[in-house]
Amino acid sequence: MSNLTSLSLTEMQSALAKGETSSVELTQATLDSIANLDPKLHTFLHVAGKQALHQARQADEERAQKVNKPLLGLPIAIKDVLTVENMPCTCGSKILEGFMPPFTGTAVRRLQEAGAIIIGKTNTDEFAMGSSTENSAYGRTNNPWDVRRVPGGSSGGSAAAVAARLVPAALGTDTGGSVRQPAAFCGVTGLKTTYGRVSRYGLVAFGSSLDTVGAFGRNAKDAAAIFSAMSGHDALDATSAPVAVPEIKFDPRDLRGLRIGVPKEYFIKGIQPEVEEKTRAAIDQLKALGAEIREVSLPHTEYALPVYYIIAPAEASANLARYDGVRYGPRVDANALWDVYFKTRGQKFGAEVERRIMIGTYALSAGYYDAYYGQAQKVRTLLTRDFELAFKDVDMLACPTTPSTAFVAGAHENDPLAMYLEDVFTLPANLAGVPGISFPVGFDNNHLPIGMQLIAPHFREDLLLSAVHVYQQSSDWHTKTPNI
Repeated sequence: MSNLTSLSLTEMQSALAKGETSSVELTQATLDSIANLDPKLHTFLHVAGKQALHQARQADEERAQKVNKPLLGLPIAIKDVLTVENMPCTCGSKILEGFMPPFTGTAVRRLQEAGAIIIGKTNTDEFAMGSSTENSAYGRTNNPWDVRRVPGGSSGGSAAAVAARLVPAALGTDTGGSVRQPAAFCGVTGLKTTYGRVSRYGLVAFGSSLDTVGAFGRNAKDAAAIFSAMSGHDALDATSAPVAVPEIKFDPRDLRGLRIGVPKEYFIKGIQPEVEEKTRAAIDQLKALGAEIREVSLPHTEYALPVYYIIAPAEASANLARYDGVRYGPRVDANALWDVYFKTRGQKFGAEVERRIMIGTYALSAGYYDAYYGQAQKVRTLLTRDFELAFKDVDMLACPTTPSTAFVAGAHENDPLAMYLEDVFTLPANLAGVPGISFPVGFDNNHLPIGMQLIAPHFREDLLLSAVHVYQQSSDWHTKTPNI
C-alpha cells in the first residue's frame, strides 16, 4: 500500500486488520516520513527508530497469533513531558538534558499495553510553559501550514506531527489550553480530558491542579481510540478519579436532542474576524444537524486569565524547586552547595520558566499569599460555578478555541502578555477541570486553520467526541492536508 502515512489512525487499524500492510511497513513508512519532513518542522526531540521497529515486529507476530489489542502495531508520538523508560525526557529544557527516566508513565504504559508503538518524543515549550513551542531549549517547531508561523503550544510538536502526517496520533498535555490551542493552529482534532480522568503519574508536573493528559488525532474517532486506551483510575495518582471510562458511541447521524450553549463572553472585541465567522458558521451547522442552540453567560470569564497566571506560576514555582543540579540532569559545578543551585538553575532554565517561577514565588510569599493566591482560588470557585450553572440548561458549550490563527514566529517575543492572551478562551476549562475538544472548522484568508472548541461537564468526553464525529461526517475540514 502506497502513502501509508496519509492514513488516519482508524484507517491504519483497518488496513492492518485486512492484511493490506504490516506493522513493520507502517512503522518504517512513519520513520521515513519523519526523516524526510521533520528537518523542516522540528516536531521531534527524539526518534526511537530501532525500538519502534522491534515493537513493530512483535506486533506482527502477535497479530499472526490472533492477539486482540485495540492499538496493536500503530505508531504514536509522545510529548516530551511524559516519561517513557529508555527514552530521554527533557521537557524541552537544558536542566533535564540527558535525563533517562527509570519508568514509563501510566498513560503511555496503557497505550503500550493496548499495542501502540512509541515512535518518539515530540518538542514542547520548556516544562510546557508557553503557547507557541518557541520556548523549547532545543529550538522551535514550525507550523506545517506555514513554516514561518508557530504551531501553538505547549504541545506544538505533537500537533504539528499529526498535521504533517508524520504520525496518525500523539499525546499532549493541557494545563491552560496546550492541546486545544495547537490543535486549532495546526488544523487537527485535540481532546483535553477531565482533570483526574487520565493518570498524571509519569507526567512531569507544571501546575498540579491544572495538568491533564490529552490526545491529538486527525478526527474524533482517532482521538477517541487514544482516549479509551489511556483513561481510567490509577492507584499511583492520588488525583486520579475512580470513574468508569464510558463507551464512545458513533452511531447517531444527527444531533437531535442535544442542547448547545454559546457563551457570549467568548466573542470578544479584537477577535480575528474570520475566526468568529467560521465559528458561527460551524455553530449554524450544528443547528442544521439537529442541535438546539442557546445563548448562555459565564459572567466571571474575564477573570480567568489573571486567576490562571497566579495559580499556575505558583504551582510551577513549587514543582520546579526540585531541579537544582543534585538529582536530575546536568550540574554546574561550584565551590559551595548554594552556588551549585544558583548557577545550575540560572544557566539551565529558560527565560519563560524563570519568569513564571519568580511570579509564582512572589504570589506565595509571606504577606502576599492571601492577597494573590488565596483570592485567585476564590475566584476560581466562581468560574467553576459558572460552568455548573450553565450545564444545568445545556449539554455542552461551543466557542472559538483561539482569538486568532497561527501567528508569525517571534511576533510576541517581547510581549509576554500578548502571548498569554492566546489562551484566553481555553484557560477557563482548566480552572474548572472540565473536558474540551478543538476541531477544524475552516481557514482564514491566509489559508491557516481555524479551530472551534466544545466544552462539556466533568467526565463527558463521550459527549464531545460523538458530537464532533457527527459534525465531521458532514464536513471535510479535518481531511485537509498542508503542503509542506
